Amino acid sequence: MKAVKALLATAAFLLVLMGGYYIDIRYLNVDVVFYSTLYVAAISTVAMGAVLVLARRYFVFNPFERCQLIAIWALLGYACALSVPTVIDRSLSFYILEKLQQRGGGIQLAKFNYVFTNEYMREHHLVDVRLTEQLASGTIAIENGCVKLTDRGQRLATFGQFFRKNLLPKKRLLNGEYTAILTDPFQRSDANPDYLCR
Repeated sequence: MKAVKALLATAAFLLVLMGGYYIDIRYLNVDVVFYSTLYVAAISTVAMGAVLVLARRYFVFNPFERCQLIAIWALLGYACALSVPTVIDRSLSFYILEKLQQRGGGIQLAKFNYVFTNEYMREHHLVDVRLTEQLASGTIAIENGCVKLTDRGQRLATFGQFFRKNLLPKKRLLNGEYTAILTDPFQRSDANPDYLCR
């Protein structure tokens, strides 16, 4: 009986989450898709948690079980925010599938660099979107036409470099061969670029 009620309550949570997401994307301003969806998930969790606590006479759950359900809903909301709209919005893998479909189901392998640099960047406004996200996250600042790391950005970049070099696979399949090349992508960067801020 409790399991059925827990599943029904979770189904109600998912309906509230989807309704909130629809309202968010249809009627509200969205700065960053992930943050906005995460906010909807948090509101949905709080709303359903309040129902669970305030309407306790209609539920058979003890306080510990209520806390468990709220924790499950919070994790489910986070997973949904990260796994669906954020992945589709940001994913190069989805772009490849959508682009192949748009172009009739096939693109020459030799032309993929052209597709990424000349179509993907333009069609998805990739630079604008990523700079907007970083500004909203507080990791960069734009001053006098120069994009600069904030202290928070420095810390995240340091963490990212540490994780990439030490905790990503050293034998990763890339174009039919296993390599560690993506654990240090900057080894192929230009030595003296002309785009630095002075």
